[in-house]
Amino acid sequence: MKFNKKDKKEKILEDYNPIKNLLKGETSRRDFLKWLGFSTASVTLSACKGPVIKSIPYVVKPDNITPGVPNYYASTMIDSFDIGSVLVKTREGRPIKIEPNFSSEYFNTTSARIQSSLLSLYDEERLKNPFLKGKKSSWKEIDNYIIQKLKYLSKTKKDIIFLSHSFPSFSTKKLIQDFKKKYPYTKWITYDPISYSKALDASEKIFGVRGFPIFDFKKSELIISFDADFLGDWSPENMSKSYASNRKPKRGMIQHIQIESNMTITGANADVRISKKPSIIKKILIEVFQKIFFGKKTKDKNAQKIVSLINKMGSKSVIFADGDQESYELSFLINRKINSHALQKEKYLFSKESNDNEFKNFLKNLEKKNIGGLFIHNVNPIYSLPLSISKKIEKFIKKIPLTVSFSTNKDETNEIMDVLAPTPHWLENWGDTYPVTNVYTLIQPTIQRIFNTRQFQDSLIIWSGIKEKNYYEYLKKTWEKNIIPKSNVFSFNEALFHGVVKITNEKPISNNFSISIDKKIQEYEKNIVHKEIEENFELRLYTKISIGDGYQFNNPWLQELPDPITRTTWDNYLTISFFDANKIGLRNWNSGDGSLNGNCIDLIKNNETIIRNIPVFIQPGQAVGSVGLSFGYGQKIGKLSKIVNGKNAYRIYENFIVIQNNIQIKKVNKIHKFACIQLYNTTEGRNLVKETDLDIFLKEPKKNWNEEEKILTHEGMLSQEKISIWNENYEKKEKINGHHFNLSIDLNACIGCGACIIACHSENNVPVVGKEEIEKSRDMHWLRIDRYYFSNNKSQSQEENIYENPKISFQPIMCQHCEHAPCETVCPVGATSHGEQGQNMMAYNRCVGTRYCANNCPYKVRRFNWFNYANNQKFDFNMNNTLGKMVLNPDVVVRTRGVMEKCSLCIQRTQYVIGIAKKENRKIKNEEFETACSVSCPTKAITFGDANDSSSLISKKIKDTRSYKLLDFIGVRPNVSYLLKIRNKKKNEIDKMK
Repeated sequence: MKFNKKDKKEKILEDYNPIKNLLKGETSRRDFLKWLGFSTASVTLSACKGPVIKSIPYVVKPDNITPGVPNYYASTMIDSFDIGSVLVKTREGRPIKIEPNFSSEYFNTTSARIQSSLLSLYDEERLKNPFLKGKKSSWKEIDNYIIQKLKYLSKTKKDIIFLSHSFPSFSTKKLIQDFKKKYPYTKWITYDPISYSKALDASEKIFGVRGFPIFDFKKSELIISFDADFLGDWSPENMSKSYASNRKPKRGMIQHIQIESNMTITGANADVRISKKPSIIKKILIEVFQKIFFGKKTKDKNAQKIVSLINKMGSKSVIFADGDQESYELSFLINRKINSHALQKEKYLFSKESNDNEFKNFLKNLEKKNIGGLFIHNVNPIYSLPLSISKKIEKFIKKIPLTVSFSTNKDETNEIMDVLAPTPHWLENWGDTYPVTNVYTLIQPTIQRIFNTRQFQDSLIIWSGIKEKNYYEYLKKTWEKNIIPKSNVFSFNEALFHGVVKITNEKPISNNFSISIDKKIQEYEKNIVHKEIEENFELRLYTKISIGDGYQFNNPWLQELPDPITRTTWDNYLTISFFDANKIGLRNWNSGDGSLNGNCIDLIKNNETIIRNIPVFIQPGQAVGSVGLSFGYGQKIGKLSKIVNGKNAYRIYENFIVIQNNIQIKKVNKIHKFACIQLYNTTEGRNLVKETDLDIFLKEPKKNWNEEEKILTHEGMLSQEKISIWNENYEKKEKINGHHFNLSIDLNACIGCGACIIACHSENNVPVVGKEEIEKSRDMHWLRIDRYYFSNNKSQSQEENIYENPKISFQPIMCQHCEHAPCETVCPVGATSHGEQGQNMMAYNRCVGTRYCANNCPYKVRRFNWFNYANNQKFDFNMNNTLGKMVLNPDVVVRTRGVMEKCSLCIQRTQYVIGIAKKENRKIKNEEFETACSVSCPTKAITFGDANDSSSLISKKIKDTRSYKLLDFIGVRPNVSYLLKIRNKKKNEIDKMK
């Protein structure tokens, strides 16, 4: 076949596919360095573009890439559930870590899911090419097919539907309007697997704005939450930062009362937690509302006490509620009535756009065959719809003339679509968002597209014949015309640099009460009859901090992230109270191999079995008469689906309500083995997590609430500082000059969210070991967050009666970097030693795996590599394929079989900061020293720094009266300290609440 020079050049470029060639073979570290020196192979070659338009050969080094020096790009992470303003750290053009963008006022925390989305970029199972009718195709063929179909559909006047998750993109909405000019019957329908429509509908009725209200706790002193997990996913924005900022022990510290059915991280952090099933919670909420608005009497003691507290605190109070639309309306009205300072009256979150009514109309039109074209953007309705709908929708979709899936990964919906138009990962995308009133953010690619994918906005531009060549040009032009002129920046590039801009001259939204609101209030004056179902259970559906709505189901980091409450990984389960489980004969027990086992049940609603063989987890604090089940599990596509034995909770998510009534459970003859990393629930009487009440902390001396631990000797009770097995010469050699690194953890600020665990994984190349190894207690987490239950009844010991309604404390544990480290003295080969800067060091190639150090460690923080987790088919996660390895941090070595590993206090980061300061011939600033966990902690519970710098924050934390060291009486002198937990109980006000 003859072709001209241009065709020949394109043919050569097509044949030269380093990604394809690289994926065929195996790689070694030598190969990687060889590729890096000559040119950049695979992802690194693609990455040379970074966020620019033209690619550059790596033999001529790009100006913005220096080997060994990280680059950071401001961007916005967004998927079907999460959104965050982030900084993306790249090395040699590869994104390797996601950190918060503190220049943004909102969405500036990085949850476990936001950070883990990085790993999804390097997922070998991503869609790599477009498909037409199940066969691999080209973009040219796809474009011709779709344009021809769209022209035909425009003549039939049938609807062309874009079905997408919430996508608050200003430029995309404008692009859809331009698309409608050519295809006027186009409609955009928002469908979120987990709907926020009830809250948005309530906000629209009460405030006149279809946006989620913003709450700020700076001036609040009382939070009362009616089943709202506001430290979890209740609000579209993470509220933990605002919460922790006003939980510092002082007069005016927030008092937090939580009434809930499931045990959540919000309930675990509450000063007072009241365990009730959902119907009782709503009854209390209504009685509180009627008492405040109409002065109606209530016999419920909890309602009486809550009203009394609200009347006392007034506008310093804030009320949250979850469940149905009515519950949201009641809470919003109460906050307006008391003029709550927490409610930001002119600001709203627009990151969620769920609309149940529009989606239900779409389903009706689907059934009536009024839809000619269906474009599904990164949602999976075949998986995420309730059983009653999913049975029908597949049949209807198959009859639509044109069906297109814009998807990053394979899923259940893809299998019934005519066209698969694979989209890039968000780290490969251009884009923007409008998540908050008067705030816009930008999305920029930090790596060139790895596979043959295309943004759906680029496809719309091609199919509608818009004059801009690509979405980048369209985005830039849109911003320069509509946003930049009225923002706080002067150019598009400046906006890209910051990642977020503010609009300065837009008028605030007016949301005064209207006549309709007065009518709405009057509706609630009548007594509402509650139907309490005594015989059957009430199901509370919820989200885990790891899996969320399930969009990142095939992410190994998230699957192995322990749930903060149950401490289990790799599964979901039905949570049930100890008392209900006893009635039915359900139990959990520890087996001989050290794992946790449990019975299984079938879940029945209206005499129909909806979900079969769900494992049961007996959860302390679960409300009697209620059960809980998390979303996001039960997917059937992807390699992790073969490992995870989870169940699809969406099957029972009827009418998009998280509370389902008339639930029956039936015990079945199946035993489930949990992958649980913590089998002990209490401290066994040891004083590990110190805590006290606020009144005691403020009024009594330190010795009464933070007593120094002393050791009984022949000279009497002595402080461990005066006792040492080390000789005096060693004591005198302790460093005074130079850096001495310490880490402090504020137990009052730690909410147990697990963001630090994923940050540690990402920074230090911590391997994923899989469900089977977790069952054998062989987890490799360098950092764990222990969860302890304590009885609320002081007449009983903490081991007794923890099931009814326990208190919970979280305690992050990592290597304590002891000055007198017991691991160092027993190592026969000197593999572990103490550094001059206070860090406990590990020389991996000296270690022979005797595990003496692990046996001698009182904190149990050392991990042993039972296998080579890299290049091992048994552990088919990110370290077992060439693409997945691109996520690895080149500053940290990947450990091999037979060695010990543990936290290093991110020595690579501290040495990098020291090196930069030396090169620039300057002193190091206080805030420059950060570990991966400290920089990613949303509540700033973790503080790291140089203890020899008296002006540093860490020095102040060490000298704080709340500071103590874990197991201090042993005399190992750890360099990690804790600030004890303070609860704001105010006993005289809440002693009747239970």
